[in-house]
Amino acid sequence: MSRYPLIRTIYLYLFALIGLALITIGAVRFVNMGLKIFVFTQAEQDQYMRYPELPMPYAVSPLEKAKEDKELSEEERAQVKTYLEEYKKWKEQRDKIDYRLVERHRDASMNIALIIVGLPLYLYHWRTIQKETKDTTNS
Repeated sequence: MSRYPLIRTIYLYLFALIGLALITIGAVRFVNMGLKIFVFTQAEQDQYMRYPELPMPYAVSPLEKAKEDKELSEEERAQVKTYLEEYKKWKEQRDKIDYRLVERHRDASMNIALIIVGLPLYLYHWRTIQKETKDTTNS
């Protein structure tokens, strides 16, 4: 301890600062989430528009022929039928999802992780600093 006091002091204060920054970032993000939910309720409306529709199948020609009332081969009819079934299933699944809630859960898990990592990091290093400064003032 007495051999490298400056390096140890810098290390302790640096990691206490990093822990405090992680706690602060997590807390600020939670406040931001709360403000979006309760005060600025329109802030997340654009999130419903971010998720694209199911892409068209690679072979688009069967769908275009179906629109033009041209004859389709059996393979093309099967492709159209398969696509329409998959689209219906996808649409049902998508309609069940609340994308804003998904985003909030993702943000909340990140915020909790920041606080879980930052709090012990800060507390350990800050207590060590306090103990060492108390020991040096008593000596």
